[in-house]
Amino acid sequence: MQKIQIVILAAGHGKRMNSEIPKVLTPLHGKPLIVHLLDSIKESGVCADPVIVIGQKGDQVRAALGDGYTYAVQAEQLGTGHAVMSTESLLKDKAENIMVLYGDQPYMSAETIRKLAEMHVSSGAYLTMATTVVEDFEDWRGGFTNFSRIIRDADGKILRTVENKDATEEEKKITEVNPCYFCFNAAWMWRELHGLKNNNAQQEYYLTDLVEAACNESKPIASIVIDPHEALGVNTQEQLELAHSIVHP
Repeated sequence: MQKIQIVILAAGHGKRMNSEIPKVLTPLHGKPLIVHLLDSIKESGVCADPVIVIGQKGDQVRAALGDGYTYAVQAEQLGTGHAVMSTESLLKDKAENIMVLYGDQPYMSAETIRKLAEMHVSSGAYLTMATTVVEDFEDWRGGFTNFSRIIRDADGKILRTVENKDATEEEKKITEVNPCYFCFNAAWMWRELHGLKNNNAQQEYYLTDLVEAACNESKPIASIVIDPHEALGVNTQEQLELAHSIVHP
């Protein structure tokens, strides 16, 4: 079995981008958002054949990226947990661990991908996550307002994450946020995905619910902290302008 398999979620329509092309094909510094990530994955050496989850405009993504990748199709967009489940027939029993990354978060570095993989393997955790801490949600950091918050206990142990849409006013003040870069023990992950519920504001199956599942089962969780710039996502034209202005390739 492969030690770590990377899955890239790339099925988003990009409605908030006001564009006809899939969001991950939006150009940034002369190449599509997802290509920045693919370049970092290649440089990291962690996984030679990432699986890319595509959606209704998947033919455009295939045409742009070519046949050098394995594709899984998420026919309906029912959340991040559902997106990862769409790879099960391809990947179950093929890898010991699954790392989940996002095609619209272009600035994750090869070094961070390696660190996440190394922490996961060395710690023996069932779940390893990258978090980032911002001083506030002002100025360019406003893009992190919609990220889920990391809930820790008094000893710093991760208890769960809460989506911004579902957070209380007090929870929204937490400045440690979750870019949703995860590495999972694969056998545990497949089992837990089947138990996900969609009783939340969006009626979606959240991959982030696996954090709470690990806590409830007393499964070990490891984490690394990354620079906020690496956590930037591109969901709107404003965020695209921000990505162009603050981070340089």
